[in-house]
Amino acid sequence: MPNEFIQSIISQKPKLAVFDCDGTLWTNNSGEDFFYWSMGENPAKHSLVSDEIVQWARRRYDDYRLGQVGEEQMCGEMTTMYAGIPVTTMEDAAKEFFAAMVKPNYFQEMLELTRTLVAGGCELWAVSSTNEWVIHEGIKDFQIPPRNVIAANAKIENGIVTKKLLRMPSGLGKAIGINELILRKPDMVFGNSIHDAAMMRLGKQAFAINPNRDLEQLASELRWPIYWPEAISATK
Repeated sequence: MPNEFIQSIISQKPKLAVFDCDGTLWTNNSGEDFFYWSMGENPAKHSLVSDEIVQWARRRYDDYRLGQVGEEQMCGEMTTMYAGIPVTTMEDAAKEFFAAMVKPNYFQEMLELTRTLVAGGCELWAVSSTNEWVIHEGIKDFQIPPRNVIAANAKIENGIVTKKLLRMPSGLGKAIGINELILRKPDMVFGNSIHDAAMMRLGKQAFAINPNRDLEQLASELRWPIYWPEAISATK
């Protein structure tokens, strides 16, 4: 391993580790980036959704940035806005998007960490408020099994995305997802945002990776280890 911090994690030989994705495994906010990419901000200028949805979604996200729409509500709407689209279309779009927009921005230390943990017999899970199509594409290189993903997802009927939101793991929802689906206390939980705090409290150990200001302050108060990936520390 390239650094003592990551080596210290591996040396503890955890059996169950849970990871947030955006900002923790890679630099991007892939949920936000896919949101705009899917509305025509891509090389082909092709939008997955109608002009009407594009206009509504952009206004809605502006309201979210102003604090007029909650995090959980916005992330849910960013998943159900694709209602009426075949799931295969969403999967193909996520694959194209991820390869071009996110894969170049992996935190290489986290990539090596997850692969080494898997080789040592550790069970890995990913928890994210980003839609499951993007997250399923993203966790492949990190060797997290698709069955071990807790992400925003909508009900699928006859292969078509519907407006019914089934799960939105944001904030407390991340902790609820772990309790409902993993059913065990994680040895380690990794996150970068204050929205990860609830699930990080579930772990025997929590690690703040590339934390935002709120999480950095909380991590300092609770004495959670903080790690800045090389790609981030080089710019600080």
